[in-house]
Amino acid sequence: MSTDSVLRFITAGSVDDGKSTLIGRLLFDSQSLLADQVAALYHGKHKRTADGVPDFAQLTDGLAAEREQGITIDVAYRYFATPARKFIIADTPGHEQYTRNMVTGASTADAAIILIDATRLDYSEHTPALLPQTRRHSAILKLLGTAHIIVAVNKLDLLDYSEEKFNAIKRAYSKLASALDLHHISYVPISALNGDNIVTASAHMLWYQGQPLLRLLENLPVANRNSQLLSAPALFPVQRVARLDGSSADDFRGYQGRLEQGSLCVGDSIRIEPAGQNSTITAIYTPAGQVEQAQAGSVLTIVLADDIDISRGDSIVAADSTLQPTRNISASVCWFDSKPLNATRRYWLKHTTQTVYTRIRQVDYLLDVQSLNHRQDSDSLQLNDIGRIQLSVQKPIVATTYQANPATGAFILIDEATNHTVAAGMITSLV
Repeated sequence: MSTDSVLRFITAGSVDDGKSTLIGRLLFDSQSLLADQVAALYHGKHKRTADGVPDFAQLTDGLAAEREQGITIDVAYRYFATPARKFIIADTPGHEQYTRNMVTGASTADAAIILIDATRLDYSEHTPALLPQTRRHSAILKLLGTAHIIVAVNKLDLLDYSEEKFNAIKRAYSKLASALDLHHISYVPISALNGDNIVTASAHMLWYQGQPLLRLLENLPVANRNSQLLSAPALFPVQRVARLDGSSADDFRGYQGRLEQGSLCVGDSIRIEPAGQNSTITAIYTPAGQVEQAQAGSVLTIVLADDIDISRGDSIVAADSTLQPTRNISASVCWFDSKPLNATRRYWLKHTTQTVYTRIRQVDYLLDVQSLNHRQDSDSLQLNDIGRIQLSVQKPIVATTYQANPATGAFILIDEATNHTVAAGMITSLV
């Protein structure tokens, strides 16, 4: 683990919790803005704050509709750096309607900041109830395996910087985290608008002995994903077959794509799936030239000793690899479409470089966001529902679980009639 690597993180939570304002304040206080960007904070066309008060949300609300409506619709990416680390931030929407965009932003994140608007909760109970979208986003982060979560309790300036209310929210989220089996959680009380505990410690919350938000982000450990995948069995989904001149005597045929895990060497015996044919690697090319060996994450052109019928969507694996093609998948999914899941129709399943027809054999359960119980009385999923399903694909695919490798364990479902992306899925087991 290393803290000098790039940290990818998202902001998540319910609508109006202050996600865009928080990112704007981070960029502003870390002196990562240009002069014209600073000027826009005070004099922007759609400024929503009082005179003399900067509107930090304008830095991430890039669409005209976002600035006009005062909401985040799309995922906005921003880049900044401190002497300790570089960051890539994804500001994701809080509206339930745009949950699919939150999933997109979270899919590549190393960490997530869950914002909670402290003014919107009911403190009449010892443990206040969290808003549904806070619970839904937390459940999605669990499915995606997000390594670190920072719970930022926002707008405490409107509650006289109350330690009691901060502790009540901490109790509420700790209960949620326990139910979802979330780990590595930090809690920080903030005011995004005023800058309390964002970059420097707040003089208004001396009772908080922890680190301010930016310091927490700088010190989060990030695992080297490539090193974790290097020891896994080689898996090379073919994206394109490259031909130079099929009519010449020295006909070149190369198979292009990205090595998703493991390593490959010239001379290695390999197997092509799902056909099960064998061959040997005679050459490996990268954008920098010819190499003898390649490791996970490399973009390659592979040449084989035999002319074999290989096309986009096939996979090259080591000859002795335990990876086998399968047609049956168990997966957790988040449903994106306004039309409910229909088990009687076919969907396209897009996985790595291939797209195949699939049928949903059954819905194992639906996650009730409020109670976090698994409801087994449903045979469908509605918009923004999270559940576990069983699928059968028309053509065998070579895949892994999402936990083993997110790149080869994730997929999307596409409606064959409308071409709409209807769900994102994470493979939990292969049958």
